[in-house]
Amino acid sequence: MPIHHRSPRLTPSPAGREGRLRAVLVLNVAIVVAQVVFGLAAHSLGLLADAGHNLTDVAALAVSLFAVRIARRAPTERRSFGFHRSTILAAQANAASILAVTVFILFEGARRVLHPVPVRGGLVVVVATVALVANALSALVLRGHGHDLNMRSALLHMVGDAGASLGVAVSGAVILATGRFSALDPAMSIVIALVIAWQAWKLVMATTNVLLESTPAGVDVGQLAHAMRSVSGVEGVHDLHVWSLSSDVHALSAHVVLGGHPSLEQAQSVGTQVKAAVSAPFGVAHATLELECEGCVDDGSWCAMGAVPPEPTGHRRR
Repeated sequence: MPIHHRSPRLTPSPAGREGRLRAVLVLNVAIVVAQVVFGLAAHSLGLLADAGHNLTDVAALAVSLFAVRIARRAPTERRSFGFHRSTILAAQANAASILAVTVFILFEGARRVLHPVPVRGGLVVVVATVALVANALSALVLRGHGHDLNMRSALLHMVGDAGASLGVAVSGAVILATGRFSALDPAMSIVIALVIAWQAWKLVMATTNVLLESTPAGVDVGQLAHAMRSVSGVEGVHDLHVWSLSSDVHALSAHVVLGGHPSLEQAQSVGTQVKAAVSAPFGVAHATLELECEGCVDDGSWCAMGAVPPEPTGHRRR
């Protein structure tokens, strides 16, 4: 007796978010263009590296905007879960391009540390300060949506950009004040490149986990199974799987053993209570439950595929 459930409360609403993301996206594109133009003029690899950092955030903002738009599409017969995975594929493509840019920045940064090029510190300070203010403004525009992981990731990118711009501004100020230490600019670019690489690697790992249908980060399967077993009328839970459709949409399937051979109406009532127990507390937006009066194997043993033991002592992923 399978019961399908999709919680509308957990589906991100696009209201008000698309406009904010679009405004911040335009602002960051302008920052990247300005940093590239003036970075070349000032011979500042630090500005160019910061432009690369901002470019990664432009990509992240574009993915976030795409996610808000794509969430409006209804599932189809061929895409029964909707189009959530499109954002994951786009994120992996972004991560690959970020790593490629990082390799170039590290190579050029090492070369300029060994063979410094005169840097126009004043121009670097001005452009980096403008970028710092713009990134801080972007963060203010995106704040207030901390419950939405998509918007929160965009906000964190803006905060990271502000920190990188601050570092470039400081190195430019040192060069301007002393007329020396030109190697400080490419050294700062190497630091920024390493930050970019770390963000890209985390993005690759996060998207890979989603595509491999791993248990979502922060979801304890033992506690989840215990919450389901705690519902009155439930004797056991097995063949339990939890995975992500996107960064903030989780799905669940499980076999739920009911006690006392209930009627169809009673079984559906218990199923509804089980879904309520996992919906908000564990962020499950889509649940499919197979309600049973006995174990799914004739001899009473637990299903071999993704079995969950009677007590929440662990979890074996499929």
